[in-house]
Amino acid sequence: MWLTNSSVGRKVIMSVTGLFLVLFVTFHALMNAVALIKFEYYDAICEFLGANWYAVAGTLVLAAGFAIHIIFAFILTFQNRKARGNNRYAVTSKPKDVEWASQNMLVLGIIVLGVMVLHLTQFWAKMQLPEMMGEHVMNGTYYLQATFSHLWVLPVYLIWFAALWFHISHGFWSAFQTLGTANDKWIPRWQCISKWWATIVFILFAVEACYFTWFFAL
Repeated sequence: MWLTNSSVGRKVIMSVTGLFLVLFVTFHALMNAVALIKFEYYDAICEFLGANWYAVAGTLVLAAGFAIHIIFAFILTFQNRKARGNNRYAVTSKPKDVEWASQNMLVLGIIVLGVMVLHLTQFWAKMQLPEMMGEHVMNGTYYLQATFSHLWVLPVYLIWFAALWFHISHGFWSAFQTLGTANDKWIPRWQCISKWWATIVFILFAVEACYFTWFFAL
């Protein structure tokens, strides 16, 4: 199959799943922002997105998107390294027009994945998963408090958000380039949009984490 057997096809898969995940991350940041207004509103959203069929279906689609994105990220990285061979060791300097994030997307992705696993154990594994198994769960605010009452969580999450910023700020515009929707005129525009989008998401997440820590731990 062209999508999986060719380098271009794999990049298309990476781009489509990446854009899908950017939309989810944006939704997640906006959802958490509701808690800044009133925790009861956040609880209502968590209840709506509980173990209902549409929430479970959405979770499965999201999990598939993450899995495919991660798998193809490793495939493309190792494929590129194999293609370069020993030549990559001969490079002593980075081209000035190549973003730092572009050179470190796999490392950034591993950081994002690592903290995401922690995040899932703190929330999804204690909320939707038990509810799917017929167990009683507390409201969303309870798990916010259980997580952010520990001061060590804040710096870990801020590092996570920083890695997300770099990952999104490059991956967002790069995806449009791969999909053929960015020419020489539009690439700078997509790069600008990517940085603004990533910055807004970063600020939302950072403000939320700082507020929850201040409210529950201080």
